[in-house]
Amino acid sequence: MHGIMFIKTSSLGDVVHHMPAVTDAHRRWPEARLTWVVEEAFAPLARLHPAISEVIAVSTRRWRSQLLSAEMWSEVSAFKTKLKSIKAEKVIDTQGLIRSALIARTATGERHGYEAASIREPMAAWFYDVKHEVARDQHAVTRNRLLTGLSLGYVPDAAIDYGLVKPPRGNDAPYAVLFHGTSRASKEWREVDWIGTGKWLREQGLDVVLPWGNERERLRCERLAAAIPGSRILDRQPLDATAKVIANAALVVGVDTGLLHLAAAYAVPLIAVFLATDPGLTGPVGNGSITVVGGKDLYPSFERVIEAAEKLPLKR
Repeated sequence: MHGIMFIKTSSLGDVVHHMPAVTDAHRRWPEARLTWVVEEAFAPLARLHPAISEVIAVSTRRWRSQLLSAEMWSEVSAFKTKLKSIKAEKVIDTQGLIRSALIARTATGERHGYEAASIREPMAAWFYDVKHEVARDQHAVTRNRLLTGLSLGYVPDAAIDYGLVKPPRGNDAPYAVLFHGTSRASKEWREVDWIGTGKWLREQGLDVVLPWGNERERLRCERLAAAIPGSRILDRQPLDATAKVIANAALVVGVDTGLLHLAAAYAVPLIAVFLATDPGLTGPVGNGSITVVGGKDLYPSFERVIEAAEKLPLKR
């Protein structure tokens, strides 16, 4: 096997969920050159995996808003040329969407993907040379690993390895990261619960770090920081820099959001607060201490999170 191209473009959580499949492929074919096609916003994350030789950034989200721009069409042309220049033996689309399947169709190599009944957009299967059946009721990490194994001729073992190397820790005092921002209002936890959790963490000797990704989340950060003495708002920064902050945390508490999965990937102790989605399909999985509270249509109080945190060997 001389070359393998992965297509997993977005979103943040999906990109992290694909990393164990990359680790599996590298172990099975250590001499193969691994390329990853991913949305430009998540390219810094894909580059964190040491087995990836090259990351090709695609900009479909930005391009959709610039359809009348000559510069955009020039970028599209350059992207297609780059894709075709990679002589991969296997092209594996673990995204399973029409847009990702079209990218696979443009690439050079034998194109593998899910068969029609295994994905949300069945028409995507039209663009693959080889189609594989993978049950839809399995966790996203498992689906990615199974599809990759079927495409490359092996069966993944039980152990999950994201392949990430934890960066050196600085001289910061021990801290907890609170991921309060998420893509849907139905997945948000009340501010009073974040405040109760943050105050308890400060009593345990942990600093509290509050990240944000948009203006609405920044304003929430300001309200939380005002109510949690000694907490600090994390500057907005590239995802690889945020990953370093996550990797060295003593604890992560978060709602259903992509950054939560980075904590699982780095085996950081974490407590996941689920409110509107099924953690069995997209919840955090990894080799660290993971506690899920709540669930679809279940609302846990901050006392439940504190109860879970009291059982963890937190580094203070």
